[in-house]
Amino acid sequence: MNNFIHSMMTKKLKSITPDELKKYGDLYNISLTTKQAEAIISYLRKTDLDPLSEKDRITFFKKLAEITNIETAQKAQRLFVKLIKQYGVESWFK
Repeated sequence: MNNFIHSMMTKKLKSITPDELKKYGDLYNISLTTKQAEAIISYLRKTDLDPLSEKDRITFFKKLAEITNIETAQKAQRLFVKLIKQYGVESWFK
């Protein structure tokens, strides 16, 4: 995986706004309140999660379930798997 792409993904996770996150949620039918979006973003900004690391993604989805609920976290995880398959980048996330 290209370091440039990895850096871009990490930067986007650190710079996303609550409004953007809610907009993506709406786009993919994942309901988030402003308070939840702010809590998710706060968590992403203060941690050094590697989106390519399976261990870090599991940690993130567990935290997402705490912030929102288990159904939302599962929905987000299913969407993640669907999108990486759709774009043919599954090998980046092993």
